[in-house]
Amino acid sequence: MHRRCLAVGLALMLGLATPEVGVGQGADTDLDPRLADPLTAADTPEAHRADSVSYEIDPFAAVVPFGPGERLEYKVKLGIFNAGEAHMEVLGIDTVRGEPTYHIDVAMEGSLLLGAFKLDSRFESWLDTRLIMSRRYISDESYTGYSSYRSFEFYPDQMYWHQTDEDVIGELATALPLDDISFIYFLRSLPLEVGQTYTYSRYFKKDGNPVIIEVERRDVRETAAGTFNTIVVRPTIQTDGLFADGGDAELHFTDDENRYLVYMRVGMPFIGSITLHLEKIIPGTLIHPGAAAR
Repeated sequence: MHRRCLAVGLALMLGLATPEVGVGQGADTDLDPRLADPLTAADTPEAHRADSVSYEIDPFAAVVPFGPGERLEYKVKLGIFNAGEAHMEVLGIDTVRGEPTYHIDVAMEGSLLLGAFKLDSRFESWLDTRLIMSRRYISDESYTGYSSYRSFEFYPDQMYWHQTDEDVIGELATALPLDDISFIYFLRSLPLEVGQTYTYSRYFKKDGNPVIIEVERRDVRETAAGTFNTIVVRPTIQTDGLFADGGDAELHFTDDENRYLVYMRVGMPFIGSITLHLEKIIPGTLIHPGAAAR
């Protein structure tokens, strides 16, 4: 039951495989990081919205097509039926143990199967602006008959993760870890050349590596936000989750410098295809050195 609910929830959100462990959070502290405090009220998404906030260029920031203030809104469908709404947003720039990060918020509300399955979930990731790796991850999921809150934090210098809500510590698979949410933003920074296959071992969970990214073709996708030329990507994570080997998932990114996620499709056992359709784009503020040229 837990596995099935978790898979459906993430399919509705983004279509990535569900980690058994993830990255988490804790207030910056000089104490042993294994004793980091849980997130405070000042660290909630509402406290970090980028509206009307001015951000300066960071000469050390990696070149990426997203920045604080960017918000993508989606309609979620099960087959031809509307199943809910979702958004992906870069809330602002936070610091994690002194390192600047993009605070990413992904949320979903909806229902499936005539209300028999209801979903109200949020996922947050803190992505290092310079190294493009995850430093914190939170999943707060609520489905019909199931709820789960998990808070994780990465310590790549010491090569361990800490699940703060259960005080569990484990070994990282890589010194440049990525969680499910941050992996989508990482994909947006890649060249995504049609016909190419990219292989990475940056998924934080060892048995999830290597992650294989196949760039299949170009397409045209019509959405409420407009008509877009897209690049179609098929990701495979070496687990039994949504992007398992042999799965039928597709991500459509705009075929331009923005790499917006326009459309997502993932097949689910006993349910059918769940799709994410772009409804609205609010551009963000780029902070990397090449931003002025764009």
